Formats: sequence, structure tokens, C-alpha cells
Amino acid sequence: MTTSPVQTTNNLIDGKQTAEDIKAEIALEVAALQAAGQRVPHLAAILVGHDGGSETYVRNKVLACERVGFASTLLRFEDDITEAELLTQVDDLNRDPEIDGFIVQLPLPKHIDPEKVIEAIRPEKDVDGFHPMNIGRMVAGLPALLPATPSGIVELLSRQGIKTSGKHAVVIGRSNIVGTPVSILLAKNLDTANCTVTLCHSRTENLAEICRTADIVVAAIGRPEFVTADMVRPGAVVIDVGTTRVPDASKKSGYTLKGDVNFAEVAPLASAITPVPGGVGPMTIAMLLLNTLRAATGKIYPRPVN
Repeated sequence: MTTSPVQTTNNLIDGKQTAEDIKAEIALEVAALQAAGQRVPHLAAILVGHDGGSETYVRNKVLACERVGFASTLLRFEDDITEAELLTQVDDLNRDPEIDGFIVQLPLPKHIDPEKVIEAIRPEKDVDGFHPMNIGRMVAGLPALLPATPSGIVELLSRQGIKTSGKHAVVIGRSNIVGTPVSILLAKNLDTANCTVTLCHSRTENLAEICRTADIVVAAIGRPEFVTADMVRPGAVVIDVGTTRVPDASKKSGYTLKGDVNFAEVAPLASAITPVPGGVGPMTIAMLLLNTLRAATGKIYPRPVN
């Protein structure tokens, strides 16, 4: 049996273990709530259709809820649900006093406008952190339910003891879900940030040259193995956000997960690097749970009056 590069790399950032540490902390808080006679947090998820990646992700969220002692509800719908019907379901969850936070799993079928759905979620229940009000509050430096993946990246860097203050971070990808918000969070005047940030994308000229100036590279462009050795300077920290299913006949599932970074090429150069899977993905779920706990306890917004 051969050993994969992921298993033999000693500069690996273990997102799975870090996420477990966060979940253990959340579980202690939930136990304290129960001991005080209070209701445990309740997270709901809406899943439309049968996308394989979404199915796996939502299943992991349900298991994570069990791990920390949350109540959870999964609402499943076929991909022929109309936009109006989905918005009605969102409104029902908004109004339900037993639901502290909920997510609508993306992507959605093409006939449904995801922005319309996101904006329909009440900000105080928006535990994915995608609502414009939460994004706006984040930009303004106000308390907010932060986007789960970007805040998970910052938390991972912090808990790994990776110095960010004064460092140059290059973020590849400008999506509203990861690239843009993580660039904002890394630039914040906070102990866990204070980076000088360059946000790159598909139209950026001299991308490889810019990446080679980075102390920290965050790859969130959605292209498997896009970041190669010639784009990373020795000693850089590399955070790989990508998770693309690539056909692989040698696997029982018929696919293998690939990140946005060519791990075999880049890992020997990096001072620290996240694997795929086991890096950023588990942190996203951990931060989703943390947002739900904050929503349930009124840490960001006062508890909603229904």
C-alpha cells in the first residue's frame, strides 16, 4: 500500500482537528444551556434536488449538530420546486420561534435566483452569513454573523499560530461567498488579521508573479489544481478552499476531490498548507455551528420577537 502525500506532509494544517476542538467548545456551552434549563440551539437546512456534493455537505452538518447537542431539521425538496414555493418555506422558517438559524444549501436549480432567496432570510437567522446586512455589518466592523468559510479560514490561521499582522495575503477568487469576504476579514484591524491584501481573479494580469509575492495564498477560484509550484514562493502559507469532484475510475465513488492547489507540487514549498479534504471544509461547518450558537443566545442580534 502506498502512502499519499497528504499523510506524509509534516507542514499540514489539520482543519479537521481544529474544527473538532471548536465543536468541543460549543458542546460545553450547549451543556451549560441545558443545565440552566434553556432550550438547545436549533439549526435547520433546506436542500433542493440531489446534488452529490450538497447531499454530503448537508449530511455532515446534521452529524455535526448531533455532535454538539443541537437540534436539527432537514427539509428536502425536488429540484422542480418553484421559486415562490421555496420562498414560502424560507418565510416559514423565518417565523418559526423554535428555529434559531437556517441555511438554504447552494447551488440551487437554475430557475431559482439565489440572491433573492438569500435576501429573504432574516439576518438574525442567516447562519451562513450571506445576507447583505451581515456582509455590510462585517465591512463596517459591526457585530455580524460572519460568512462561515471566510471566518473559518481566519480562525484556522489564528489557531495554528500563523502570524498574519503585516503579512501580504493574496486571495485568488472574488466570489461573494469566499474570496471577497475573506479579503475583507484578513485586512481588518484585528489581532487575527492586519494583512495587506491583494484580491486577484480570472482577469488579473501577471497572476503568478503577484502570487509569488504572497506570505499567505488563499486559493478560492474553483478550478482544480489551478495553483502550481511556479505561483508560490518558498515558505508561503497556502490555504486551499477548492473542492471539485473530478472523475476517477479507481475510486468506488467514481470521483476524487481536488482542491484549487496542485498539492503534490506546492506542498514541498509551503511552510504550511491545508489538505483537500480535511482542511477548510471542516472549519466551514464548525463556524456554521458557532453562528447558530450566537444566533440562539442573542450574541449578535437580540432574540427575534415572533
